[in-house]
Amino acid sequence: MSQSSSNRFYLTTPIYYVNARPHLGHAYSTIVCDAIARRKRALGIETWFLTGTDEHGQKIERSAEKAGRTPQEFADAIYSEFRGLWTQLGITNDDFIRTTEPRHIRGVQKLFATLRERGYIYKGSYTGQYCVSDEAYVDGPAGTLCPDCGRVTETVSEENYFFKLSAFEDKLLKFYDENPNFMGPESTRREVISFVRSGLKDLSISRTSFKWGIPVPGDEKHVVYVWLDALVNYMTALGYGSENVQDQENFKKFWPADLHLIGKEISRFHCVYWPAFLMAAGLPTPRAIRANGWLMFDQSKMSKSKGNIVRAETVCAVLGDEALRYYLMREIPFGQDGNFSFDALVQRYNADLANGYGNLVSRVVNMMHKFFAGVVPAPGAPTEAEIKLKASTEAAIAAFGPAFDAFDFAEALKALWSLVAETDGYLTANAPWKKPQDRSEEDHAALQARVLATAAEAIRVITALVYPILPTAAAKVWRQLGQGELAEAAQQAFLTKVAWGGLKPGTRFEEPAPLFPRAEKDAVERMVALEEENNRTAVEAAQAQKEEKKLEENKPATPETAAPAASTTPDQKSAAPQVPDQKPAVPQAPEGQPAAPQVLPEGFPAAEPQITIDDVVKIDLRVAQILVAERIPKADKLLRLEVDLGYEKRQILAGIAQYYEPEKLIGRKIVIVANLAPRKMRGLESNGMLLAASLENSSPVLAGFLEEVPLGARLK
Repeated sequence: MSQSSSNRFYLTTPIYYVNARPHLGHAYSTIVCDAIARRKRALGIETWFLTGTDEHGQKIERSAEKAGRTPQEFADAIYSEFRGLWTQLGITNDDFIRTTEPRHIRGVQKLFATLRERGYIYKGSYTGQYCVSDEAYVDGPAGTLCPDCGRVTETVSEENYFFKLSAFEDKLLKFYDENPNFMGPESTRREVISFVRSGLKDLSISRTSFKWGIPVPGDEKHVVYVWLDALVNYMTALGYGSENVQDQENFKKFWPADLHLIGKEISRFHCVYWPAFLMAAGLPTPRAIRANGWLMFDQSKMSKSKGNIVRAETVCAVLGDEALRYYLMREIPFGQDGNFSFDALVQRYNADLANGYGNLVSRVVNMMHKFFAGVVPAPGAPTEAEIKLKASTEAAIAAFGPAFDAFDFAEALKALWSLVAETDGYLTANAPWKKPQDRSEEDHAALQARVLATAAEAIRVITALVYPILPTAAAKVWRQLGQGELAEAAQQAFLTKVAWGGLKPGTRFEEPAPLFPRAEKDAVERMVALEEENNRTAVEAAQAQKEEKKLEENKPATPETAAPAASTTPDQKSAAPQVPDQKPAVPQAPEGQPAAPQVLPEGFPAAEPQITIDDVVKIDLRVAQILVAERIPKADKLLRLEVDLGYEKRQILAGIAQYYEPEKLIGRKIVIVANLAPRKMRGLESNGMLLAASLENSSPVLAGFLEEVPLGARLK
């Protein structure tokens, strides 16, 4: 696995296209990246982990129209599902980029302008085949099938800007030769090199037949081709294109990326187009690109069109998120296609987690409390059995890291679970819970001390190594073994010090706690039922949206709907007619009909118009904690806040400076609107909005909690 010499590591997932909800394939890529990031951090390597969503393109525009939404509304809804799922899975990304964000738009336009200034872009026209599903140009006559998805391509004819990709054929082949580890696995490397050797044509990098995209700077009837747009996210998230000094430092610090982890179907875009764009712009290329295979369900690639999507939420609801993390990294050979089935998942969960690691930890911790009051005894002189287990543990330490860093996660876990099985066998063979009649009390106590201390030490090593893959379970075991908080140990680069002998006599164990309860016989049926219910609900919701749109389109115009009222700004007052200063009478509804809206008491603002549940679910309300609060020079009403959402930190500008002293806000838990589009005020970008309540003409009161609520929790 590539690593920069500066002891920094920047890795990315692909940014996920928001044409449909996330499924297990998306979860797989993200879980793998998260495990890599956790391991790097625990090795003392400064790590930056990026994920995000790709929200532009003709496909999104059409999907939004079909759903009866604007493209932005459609993108917002799917983005929220991705963001929520990553929170549920405990993904530790440092940033989440959306291609509709101003910071990204600014960076894409900068790269486009740079390529044009350096002579690599020219205007022309394109007539040929285009796959809207994959947003890809395809060689061939009308009716040609897309080589990636198999759908019939469309014939397009439009004015475009072109990138001189043909100028990079020899440069790319030389680059691949000089950097043999740039792309992998080997099947991807062979495929990409074959594609380049077959000849590169200049690439159309703008579209004029639709509008949902980033305008070409200086020629806004064109929008930037979605794949040029999307790829630049890896740099815009680091501040490329920003004039902010701190952003520029972040870009210098982490670019080029050490690892782009992608799906194999987008290898050409990442391994051909992306390095060519960067070379043309005079920018460093990423150090490594690794393609994972497809996650199959019933031997067929998961896709919306095939109707065989499995949601990660379904597995989490029945077995927990760590069952999913373990299964995907243990069962799917990275770089190859892997099959998912509920039956295999439950079998692997019960065998490896419930009956294996979980049962081993439970046995040892319980016996340590039963025989030694929870305090680790001195093990005494080792016998041949302890020497053998120590050697096996050291072999597992030596095997795990290289296999993991070579993306052979299945082999790394296989080596570790061999140690789980050997430790369990060692425990059973020595049976510290059973005293033979011919063994003295003193000898039996010595055996118990030796066996339990040795088994506990093996568990400590197993737990340390498996932490990046099972972070929550590992943290529980770490506490049970009296080792403190694993998150703190990770910050101290504890994986650099994993060795036999770390569990000291006298260490006090915490009380045992369950880890992986055995899955019941109906686990598979429950997951199947959840998927069927979810698919049925999704179909019904889509049908309801279509019916609602049809009713709205057929609704006759009324004086209220025929024309919008003139808008006002905070500095203008509407020319509404004056009414007498008295309370209007409340009309009584006829019997059997709903009552008219209640008139609110004096001093309360008028109720807003009613909204539907669809409007409510668009708002992503999250729990955050204020880390920094300070006044903004020459802005009497604004405070600059830095808040922690648990999964990321943000800057928010809030107009509460007249009502709150900044220092008294630090540490306070609040509610924020997390999916509000960024906006700039006083030259600073605000990413979110605080939730507060107030009567008219009175001070705002920030929403908060009486109970303990975790950061990042979503309000529903």
